[in-house]
Amino acid sequence: MAASIARTKGERGAISITACNSGRVFAQRIIDALNEIVHPHPRSKELRLIESEEVYFANGEIKTVIRENIRGDDHYIVQSVDDPLSHRSINDNLMALLTAVNAAFQSDADSITVVVPQFPYSRQERKKTREGITAKQIASFLEVSGANRVITLDVHAEAIMGFFNKATMEDLHASQTIIDHFRSTYKTDNLVISSADVGGAEKARYYSKAMQADLAIVDKARDYSKASVVESMRLVGSVRDKDVLIPDDMISTGGTIVNAAKLLKDEGARDIYVCCSLPFFNDQAEEKLSQAYQEGYIAKIIGTDAVHHGSDFLRNNPWYDEISIAPLFAKVIYHINTKKSVSELLL
Repeated sequence: MAASIARTKGERGAISITACNSGRVFAQRIIDALNEIVHPHPRSKELRLIESEEVYFANGEIKTVIRENIRGDDHYIVQSVDDPLSHRSINDNLMALLTAVNAAFQSDADSITVVVPQFPYSRQERKKTREGITAKQIASFLEVSGANRVITLDVHAEAIMGFFNKATMEDLHASQTIIDHFRSTYKTDNLVISSADVGGAEKARYYSKAMQADLAIVDKARDYSKASVVESMRLVGSVRDKDVLIPDDMISTGGTIVNAAKLLKDEGARDIYVCCSLPFFNDQAEEKLSQAYQEGYIAKIIGTDAVHHGSDFLRNNPWYDEISIAPLFAKVIYHINTKKSVSELLL
């Protein structure tokens, strides 16, 4: 049976948590953090992961079977759709999630919340030509499967929150967790905050204000006077003899980050740090970032375990510093279940 917190009239059902295969590591970290929150309660029992099974058939079809009773529960399903440690594709993991949501719906859970730190297809939130708005399709898929709420992290486009017609979306932010970690681990007395491009200026401005540091902006410019379009980069602001922190929502291939770091070094910056909520490290990013570290362009990249790379990755890449965002998700789940304010946790 799922562990529960003592209920009073009007409260939600008992918390229960299942995980798809690729979400199990993050789900267990959330449970560990939740147990630290609820354990002092005199009538509470330790939460644990509800037993479930992800079944793959020979033709590629997927289904999820929940092995325990969750009827009436405030149920949470955790999935990491982009899992570097799995051979399953994003689409496999997405389909596994949808079958898990519907399994919970068919099991008569009182409410169903999808915990998906990486919102799939979030970069396809608008159309530029004859193409679909796939992020909206994902929202529809989740709702049709039975989800009442979705919790994600630093979604690429906040407009995605408006794609849901019935479900509620909570977009958490890793910035305060990263800032607290940076302050306790690295020197901040000679720091400048810089964006990697104009698109990251708003986030850089937030970090600058929160950390009381000067701001610089890396600007990409295109020279249309030449036959072939040439992209150049320029810096707005000064980083000479300063340490620099570049905050970003995600790192995919790493090209923008490396180019920005090289420009900042050319402008006289000392140690350059990068932080991000979603360290995807797709394609050749690991090799590219390792080379930038070896050549002295990047001192450290700080990322969250919203994308879990495993102990081997941490051991083989001294440039990477992983921090856990699971405690923030645990706090949000606890606040939802006990009907406390969530807004104060979303800053």
